[in-house]
Amino acid sequence: MVQRPLGNHLDGPDTLLVTSDTTQPGTDTDKSTSTSTSRSTGTDTGDATGTDTGTGTGADTGSPLADLVARAKVVLWDFDGPICRLFAQHSARLVADDLVRWLARQGLHGLLTEDERTSVDPHFVLRAVDHRHPGSDLVTELEERLTKEEHKAAASAMPTPYADPLIRTWTALGSRMAITTNNSPLVVHEYLAGRGLLSCFAPHLYGRTRDLHRLKPDPHCLNRALNTMGSAPENALMIGDTPTDCAAAKKAGVRFLGYARNAYKEKRLRDAGATDVVGSLKPLLEAVRAAATPRP
Repeated sequence: MVQRPLGNHLDGPDTLLVTSDTTQPGTDTDKSTSTSTSRSTGTDTGDATGTDTGTGTGADTGSPLADLVARAKVVLWDFDGPICRLFAQHSARLVADDLVRWLARQGLHGLLTEDERTSVDPHFVLRAVDHRHPGSDLVTELEERLTKEEHKAAASAMPTPYADPLIRTWTALGSRMAITTNNSPLVVHEYLAGRGLLSCFAPHLYGRTRDLHRLKPDPHCLNRALNTMGSAPENALMIGDTPTDCAAAKKAGVRFLGYARNAYKEKRLRDAGATDVVGSLKPLLEAVRAAATPRP
């Protein structure tokens, strides 16, 4: 288990491991300084250290965030994005490239299309191969290689600002948490244990299985969480940062809150149909706190 200093408390964001980076904008792996706006929320512009500087509260009575918080008995979290940046220092693009090069060494360069060979998302590569050779030894080997890379990345993953205090506060107030992700559940377990967050989620960690056709946008992991936790879809909220998260939530009948740390990711979420999007988790934390505050 990788032990990490917590570096945060209930009154501030995670800053210990959050630093700026220099990847290029325009992909899911960049950390742009573009401002993400939404239907009632603050923004996360990021200062020089990468600390969340969102200023909106989104916690007013009757606001979309307040309504989402009030109705969420179960919160389903995507992992890479809303909780941490898994590939912050261990580039997802390089992992995808490594998978493509491994296929080429097996004489399978022509198995992928050009778009698939140049993808920055290793899950996209994995899904493409599984689509052509479902359940094969080739897919098993490729998935194992991806899991090893995710384990390497977990050691340097950066917590999403305000995620840790939000998770702890929401849990303390009685909402139940689950992870619904395309990442390996073993990697999720490792990261949460290192941050002292495992007790907020365990045993509800629903990640990638050998049935790769059930990766999001298929709602399989969301349905597993709902069924195991005994929750109706209308009592649940999913927090995710990709169009596949949004699509999976819609198919599962679960309300969706998008997290977009830059304008590029926000556009992709909105194009996918997301109506509630935050550029920072700070206003969501404030909405959760406001919901627990007795009114005069």
